[in-house]
Amino acid sequence: MALPEGAQETMTAAPVLRRRTVADREDLLGRILLTPALLYVLLLVGVPFVLAILLSFSRATSGSLAFSWAGLQNFAAVISDPQFRRALQNTVLFTVVSQVLVVVLATSAALVVDALLVGKRVVRFLILLPWAAPVSLAAMAWTWIFDSTFSVVNWTLKVAGLLKGWFYWFGDPTLAMIAIITVHVWRMFPFATVIVLAGRTAIPQDVSEQAMIDGAGFWRKLFQVELPLLLPIVAVAVLFGMVFTSTDLSIVWLLTRGGPYNSTHVLASLAFQRGILGADLGQGAAIALFLLPVLVIVAVAMLRLARRVEVGV
Repeated sequence: MALPEGAQETMTAAPVLRRRTVADREDLLGRILLTPALLYVLLLVGVPFVLAILLSFSRATSGSLAFSWAGLQNFAAVISDPQFRRALQNTVLFTVVSQVLVVVLATSAALVVDALLVGKRVVRFLILLPWAAPVSLAAMAWTWIFDSTFSVVNWTLKVAGLLKGWFYWFGDPTLAMIAIITVHVWRMFPFATVIVLAGRTAIPQDVSEQAMIDGAGFWRKLFQVELPLLLPIVAVAVLFGMVFTSTDLSIVWLLTRGGPYNSTHVLASLAFQRGILGADLGQGAAIALFLLPVLVIVAVAMLRLARRVEVGV
């Protein structure tokens, strides 16, 4: 039996109804996928952070379960401590000098690697080795390199006729800080190099070609074309490096343990010494939290700078 023409068109146009699933609800699916990451941040970052803030206002010690309120006494005691002021000075010096060297070396390495015609993958692999090497293993190797008796640096300079005396790297505060900065730059510049290389690949090829057509030489193209376009990427690398450097204690602790005579302590290593080894959890937490406002301001400023430059470009 044939259906009327209008009824047949109605049945053809009728939508096919099916049951909605979680995949159809993007808002719910997004919350479900973000939940593990949020729980990770809350449990492994948020809870210790809140606990550190509470400890910094207390007289808590690692040998007692007592928790008495101390107010700002820990911060006042820390600020009046000459050792803390030396550690703060070392932290600023360590962070600024190492980041300047990292940015310069990473930019230079990225330019060299990008200009290679053959062997780019091998060179990238070799550059990444310091970043992939375990920090404890690297610290052991660098301890031998700067050893007071068997230092490869000293013997090389001695054979080349550039050294008349002898460098006791971990026995002199200035030399010890130079050694710490050297090792940290060696460890950090591969990561920054990869970031700069990624930024260079994002530069449109027609921009570089247009600069060459306009007669721009290597240095002019580098400073007036490529580096301004790389500034947002470099700002992110610098921000990450500053946060990582100012809060890292591994290099200092593994190489010098803050010596000689507590002269190479940074805030992270001093907080570990006071709070864990010295059992004064209140002062250790106060030292560890001292740079938090500064790092927040630096992070906001760097991100705004990167955003402004990106919008301007």
